Amino acid sequence: MAAPRTWSTPTDVVNRLKRRWDNGDFLRMFAAGEEWVPLEIPLRSPTANDLSTRFGEVQEWVSQWRQVDQRLQRVETRTVGGRLIGTNEVPGRVWIDSYDQLWSLLRRTSDVRRFSELLHATQELAPGPAGWMIAKPLEALSFDRVWDKLIATVLWIDNHATRDMYVRQVDVPGVDTKFIEGHRKILGLLLDHQLPAHRIDSTYPHSEFASRYRFRRKPGYVRFRWLDSHEGFSELGVRVDELARRPLPVSTVFVVENEVTYLAFPPVADSVVVFGGGYALSQLEPLTWLSERQLVYWGDIDTHGFAILDRLRAKFGHVRSMLMDRATLLAHEDQWVSESAPVNAHLGSLQPNEAALYTDLVEDVLGTAVRLEQERVSFSALQDATR
Repeated sequence: MAAPRTWSTPTDVVNRLKRRWDNGDFLRMFAAGEEWVPLEIPLRSPTANDLSTRFGEVQEWVSQWRQVDQRLQRVETRTVGGRLIGTNEVPGRVWIDSYDQLWSLLRRTSDVRRFSELLHATQELAPGPAGWMIAKPLEALSFDRVWDKLIATVLWIDNHATRDMYVRQVDVPGVDTKFIEGHRKILGLLLDHQLPAHRIDSTYPHSEFASRYRFRRKPGYVRFRWLDSHEGFSELGVRVDELARRPLPVSTVFVVENEVTYLAFPPVADSVVVFGGGYALSQLEPLTWLSERQLVYWGDIDTHGFAILDRLRAKFGHVRSMLMDRATLLAHEDQWVSESAPVNAHLGSLQPNEAALYTDLVEDVLGTAVRLEQERVSFSALQDATR
């Protein structure tokens, strides 16, 4: 017969202790070197009335407690009853007298042994990360199979990494870029405790590992086409930092979002067209020489298109929009589609006519989530706009 739910069972006690193990309390105390203080766990046990009315159930409940291993938990009894029914001793509280008792009761002895091995080794090699281990012992233990590689990687980065290196150049046996990418969060937490502050760019999250720990980042590229006769290559993709140092010898730069539009863009004297690729326009921000060129942006007529224009104009205040006006939109009504996820943000860099059209799109004045993609604008309209 099962004990009533109001009486504590040995399983209840173990589950209570497991919850504290799961939140890291016990292992954190142990790792920090705190002396064990005998842990008292009061039990919900039968009353005198229970003895008189449910004596058989009480006997069954007491039997459960007599079967527990007293080497793992010390069961202390209390006296229940009186003159009418006589006195009886029933379990009243449980005591855990040592860490070893606790580990055995929870069946965590091997886990604690492994954690202790990792902690002692880390304290010798990397005291900073060892401090993090003490604060987050269960999280550290979850990486026990790769812990040696993690610490070796942290130490290599500390001792050898420079700003001229890519993450690919980390040279630790058994560690490659996939390992670092897959473990960038835990590596980041450990590096935060190992590296001096000046070697960490905290403006970047752990997910942007290379930037946060000052490795060389994968370079950005700008792709552009010459729109008039030009010797050599008709189209190039070059590194942003290199293009920033070598201004293009043209008077006008067109920026478009759609690749086919970019490839089909009509000839224009003394000009290039840049494939912006939507919000990848941030690649253009380092090209400060664009301030000295006529800069023309053509994007979709939708809320995102105006958001991109606003962002570009925040950097280059002189940028002019093309074919992003009400007349173009109304002339292509049969080409409208629906914008799947419109934005509704304040765009402070739009000109009055642009802002008015943006507001109408946001408020669905012309229809629900109206969108005119630039590849749906007639090619003759583009030719007229570039003459």
